Amino acid sequence: MYILRSESMGRYYCGQTSNLAKRLAQHNDREDRLTLTTKRFAGPWALVWSRGCPTRSEAMRLERAIKRRGTSRYLEEVASHGESGC
Repeated sequence: MYILRSESMGRYYCGQTSNLAKRLAQHNDREDRLTLTTKRFAGPWALVWSRGCPTRSEAMRLERAIKRRGTSRYLEEVASHGESGC
């Protein structure tokens, strides 16, 4: 699980991957076709939070929960109450 922040727009993006370094590079590569979700927003994208999950299904459950709650609200809760997740 990871959360990125657009340094120029202040927007957040929440996702999950098995290779965080590669995925972050893809988000910041304007030519990469795999990043349609963040391509329309100005980068660069910076990693602000990440957490390992034992399985992909658990990561996907956490991703849905974060998006339902709101990414910025989730980050505020993590900062004030400590880590949560998988």
